[in-house]
Amino acid sequence: MPRRTALLAAGTTAATAAATAALAGCSVPAPRRRNPAPDPAPGLAIAGTRRARVMQVLAHPDDDLYFMNPDTREALDAGTPVVCVYLTAGEADGRNRIPGGPRPAPDRSAYSSARHQGLRQAYAELLGLDRFTPWQKSVLTLDGGHRAELNVLADGVRRVELVFLNTAMHTGRGRLGLPSLWRDRRLVLRTVVADGSPLERAGSYTYESLIDVLVGLLDSYRPTVVHTLDPDPDLQFSSEYERRRDSEQRGYSDHADHTAAGCFAWAALIRWVAAATGRGEAVPAFVVAAFRGYYNRHWPKNLPPAVLERKAAHLVPYGGAPDWECGNPSGCGDYNVGGDRPLTNRKGWVRSTHHRYPGPRTVVAAGPDGRLTVYGVLGLRAVRWRESAPGSGIAQAPDDLGGGPLAPVLGSATTADGRQLLFGLRFAALGGHGADNEREIVLLEQGSPGGGFRAWRGLGNPAAGRDHGRRIGAPVAVAAPDGRVHLFVRNAEKGLSTRVRDAGTGRWSDWRDMGGGEVQDGATAVVDAAGRVHVYAAGHHAVHHWTQDAPDTDVTARTQLTDAPVPAHAPGALPAPDGSVELYYRPEARARLAVVRPGSAPAPAFGGYGPVSAAASPSGPVLLGRSAEGRIHVRTAEGTAVRSRGPVALDGAVLHLGAAGGRPVVVGLGPDALPWVWRP
Repeated sequence: MPRRTALLAAGTTAATAAATAALAGCSVPAPRRRNPAPDPAPGLAIAGTRRARVMQVLAHPDDDLYFMNPDTREALDAGTPVVCVYLTAGEADGRNRIPGGPRPAPDRSAYSSARHQGLRQAYAELLGLDRFTPWQKSVLTLDGGHRAELNVLADGVRRVELVFLNTAMHTGRGRLGLPSLWRDRRLVLRTVVADGSPLERAGSYTYESLIDVLVGLLDSYRPTVVHTLDPDPDLQFSSEYERRRDSEQRGYSDHADHTAAGCFAWAALIRWVAAATGRGEAVPAFVVAAFRGYYNRHWPKNLPPAVLERKAAHLVPYGGAPDWECGNPSGCGDYNVGGDRPLTNRKGWVRSTHHRYPGPRTVVAAGPDGRLTVYGVLGLRAVRWRESAPGSGIAQAPDDLGGGPLAPVLGSATTADGRQLLFGLRFAALGGHGADNEREIVLLEQGSPGGGFRAWRGLGNPAAGRDHGRRIGAPVAVAAPDGRVHLFVRNAEKGLSTRVRDAGTGRWSDWRDMGGGEVQDGATAVVDAAGRVHVYAAGHHAVHHWTQDAPDTDVTARTQLTDAPVPAHAPGALPAPDGSVELYYRPEARARLAVVRPGSAPAPAFGGYGPVSAAASPSGPVLLGRSAEGRIHVRTAEGTAVRSRGPVALDGAVLHLGAAGGRPVVVGLGPDALPWVWRP
């Protein structure tokens, strides 16, 4: 399939039958074709140097504060401009109720205005300014003649722009607006004019025009990092009472608006890349981070007290209070969530920040001369950067390897003869109102050690049903000493599935469900001293473990590690010389490190938040993590080093010890979508 045809197939909106599935799954009827071939055309030009900018595509005012912080705050602290695009007006039922007070009469325009004011207060404080600092308000003309309200606040190089598209949250027929717009090709969804807005009249959107507007915004702002909500939330079977109480859609662990917003954002990103390359332009150079939403309620909380306190503090100015003198007659925030209610709310959304595609953002390999080769996803496509000289830390221009559109995390393994294998999660098709909607695992295999790559190959999907196929996670792979390569993917049932590559023939087995309980995405796979493969993942109450009885047997589920603390993330795993495996992770809502290993040696002091990676060195374990302030830090036998200079690190930094001299090397991506190399 030609490159442009493949990309357009992923982003096309050609319809089949009317959609009949649940709102929030943005699910569609059976696709017209199975296992579409990945885009096989590498070698496109990649856009060059650009200034870092983050664009966030949200459903409601406050989605960023609840689900994307502290990532957003860390970008602003580093001086990266942030643009927030809110798809809905957030007007709900129009009641900005003061807790404990009487139920007010509905006023949707006023409630939308109050939530906008809350955002201005929150982002003013995020910039270090007084919460009531005035913003510049104007009207932004968009693609197709659409208009939006634009609010801008700058403090030196630090800058925030809020773009309010303000589509109505309901269609007027008892249906949610944004999910219905994703589903229904005939729907025309009106907009809401917030009180005090410079807009003078309401407008309307169709499915096509909303995607075109988002593509226009992407093309205008040219972000280097795009934050989206989760386009494919977990299956969640709750009673009708629980579902309504928790504001979740039927059958899924998120709000229907969040899912539709995630789908619209990814569809726009795919169309943006297709349109640019179709015009003969370079591939836009950006990376994506997608964030879980109401998923946070169903899993152990992963923010320790210091990080949580700072995150929740930014919701205080958003919630505001009716006695504040903010200058907005329609309200000074979203009173429903003001004060300490984000922390006392039983739903606990604020207590976690979960990436939809967790894991390493780059794959790092060292050549014979010590130069690093770094693989990653840029512009939804796989790319390769090479170090200009051994130890320079300076990357050459990226080589395009094709394969898009891909989720932001790659899995990897190296064959016994030294060939690189890269695994991606591909948006094989993504379209609304009845178009195809598929995900698949794809493989890029090096033809010879250090040589070129073969054509992309599709490895399918462990799910049998079309809706379940969209719920899979990022691929994780490991090469065993016997030459086989084991591939693992979290499936829709929240367990793990596997395929195994034969050492002799290179053929892949069928997908097999490995059994075991429910786990989060982001598994860790290692090989012990006896040659057995181990896989670990974070469950609801314990670390889950899969392994082999012997190196040539299947990997199967084992006893959960119930004697260890409840994990907030997948553990880092380090094979020990005695044949055991040491695990390093942060327990639920704690900064201290938990270590699970034989003996009684105490855990090293290594505070912070988020996942921890581990690697072996002659002097002992090397640990990689993130401090409470968001800085990357490394612990060795000599102590802890903090990366205090250079661009702020996005999620998924990688620890590598295979370079010349065996010194630790950390590789990550910055907000400019360029790789950085740190040798502490």
